[in-house]
Amino acid sequence: MKIAIIGVGLIGGSIALKLREKNFGAEFIGIDKSETHLQEAQELGIIDRFEDFENGIKNADLIITAIPVDATVKILPQVLDLITDKQTVMDTGSTKSGIVEAIKNHPNRKRFVAFHPMWGTENSGPKAAQKESFAGRAAVICDREDSDQDALALVENIAKNLEMHLIYMNSDAHDVHTAYISHISHITSYALANTVLEKEREEDTIFQLASSGFSSTVRLAKSHPEMWVPIFKQNKENVLDVLNEHITQLRKFKSALEKENFELLEELIKNANKIRGILK
Repeated sequence: MKIAIIGVGLIGGSIALKLREKNFGAEFIGIDKSETHLQEAQELGIIDRFEDFENGIKNADLIITAIPVDATVKILPQVLDLITDKQTVMDTGSTKSGIVEAIKNHPNRKRFVAFHPMWGTENSGPKAAQKESFAGRAAVICDREDSDQDALALVENIAKNLEMHLIYMNSDAHDVHTAYISHISHITSYALANTVLEKEREEDTIFQLASSGFSSTVRLAKSHPEMWVPIFKQNKENVLDVLNEHITQLRKFKSALEKENFELLEELIKNANKIRGILK
């Protein structure tokens, strides 16, 4: 099997490295707008060679798009234009509704499987790729009834080889849940980083006094806007909904402190502690 990776950075590179380890795929073809990334990916053993967009797709049995979601919305119809009914296409995007909407009426729609591996870091590029990154994580397949059985089976097998556990849901539900579980975490991290940068002007003090708790909380603030602005744009309504609820919760803490209502503050913290029973 020949596998083409569109976007040979963190996610695409990590998938390729793990599939290589599992001997899943005879050849890996890179497609990327950055020639530097393509050269790095080849040097790192992520891909065997790289091709231009059209030839790379036509010469592959499986095409994986691992690019920002706004780029996926634009490119996916072009990918489906080039394939036959013997090829399979999958994405890795953090939002799904906009992506599936863009190709819902495409004659090759059934050759596409909407896939989201629930993993990522604040880093980017081929050098950030990690072959063990997906093990034990959730892999979401959306709208499986809209994909051909053989295409679906192939992507399910990929998830198995990535050592992920599969979850099935529709695209709209996926976008709601990821807004609460993933997207709000990034907004909160960006906001906290901006708060500290605004109030604490001495960078040395931030560096010297930052605890592990602070560092882990703002880690996501290192994530690149090229990836996250499109996600927030594609999932705007759901992100706004969760952001409004988050602001409501912050106001409760603010009010408890202003009114010196420490009993309420304790209740808020105890209620938050329930997450221990969910995330062990």
